[in-house]
Amino acid sequence: MIQALIGPLGSLASSWLQGKADKNNAEAKLKLTEAEAKSKIMLSEKTSVADWERIMAQNSGSSWKDEWFVVILSIPMILCFIPGMEGVVHHGFEQLQAAPDWYMYALLTAISASFGIRGFKQFLGKR
Repeated sequence: MIQALIGPLGSLASSWLQGKADKNNAEAKLKLTEAEAKSKIMLSEKTSVADWERIMAQNSGSSWKDEWFVVILSIPMILCFIPGMEGVVHHGFEQLQAAPDWYMYALLTAISASFGIRGFKQFLGKR
């Protein structure tokens, strides 16, 4: 009689252990699939950024936008070396301090877009 119970109990225990192993395998496979998906997303993001920067670099090859900003930003520095123009520069910067925040943010955005976001981050020291 005990032998009659041992067979079904052994089979039950074996199937329970097999179910547990299958569950663990399924969880491991799910984690692997999630990790692979996250890896593909990260790679896609990096590729998109690199493609965008490459396209922007190609398009800026024939653009005067960057040079224009360099000239405009250099004017106050140049005027500081011309006798009698120091007051004009000082007055200009006082006027810029009175400019609305939205204008300064828009100007900063335009300049950083022209020189590239990466270049702007380096300028701020946030490599």
